[in-house]
Amino acid sequence: MPRHSRFTRDDVIAGALSIADEQGLGAVTMAAVAGRVGVTPMALYRHVDDKEHLLDLLVEAVLSELSDPGSRLSGWPLLEALAHGLRAAAERHPHVFPLLLQRPAITSGSLLLRARIRGALLDCGVSAEDLDRGERLVSTVALGFLASEAGGRFHDVPPDQRDIDFEILLELVRQGLPALNGEQ
Repeated sequence: MPRHSRFTRDDVIAGALSIADEQGLGAVTMAAVAGRVGVTPMALYRHVDDKEHLLDLLVEAVLSELSDPGSRLSGWPLLEALAHGLRAAAERHPHVFPLLLQRPAITSGSLLLRARIRGALLDCGVSAEDLDRGERLVSTVALGFLASEAGGRFHDVPPDQRDIDFEILLELVRQGLPALNGEQ
């Protein structure tokens, strides 16, 4: 194996992400990533603690692709933008995307996304006491649909119908927000 003396954590993540995109998440092993980067498997441990850490880094890589709407959006428009950004990320990385539901939200990207959702919910009138529950419900609904779509569950549904279904799902979430505050 050729020696690649200078490689970075970004090289490791890019290698793992490309393997996952091409062959599925099951193909992402430390040996496979090392081969992709051109180093020995032991050399990877300079940049990742273990396979679990590598999976967290893959979550972070997918989330880093979300565009930052900055302060130009708030409330419901921000929630919609985040949902559409997540959908685009799921389309680009269908094998990695389900990790967003399977891994604990401990990466900086995960925590930032949760904070953005919480801020948008607050702007939508969700009370501070209900933000945790609101974020959990909104995230699970959106991520569940997107992971199902990325995983092929809707393979027999035409893409234009999936687009319509996603917009209906978002509208159901929007209409359900008052229920978080006990309103009916």
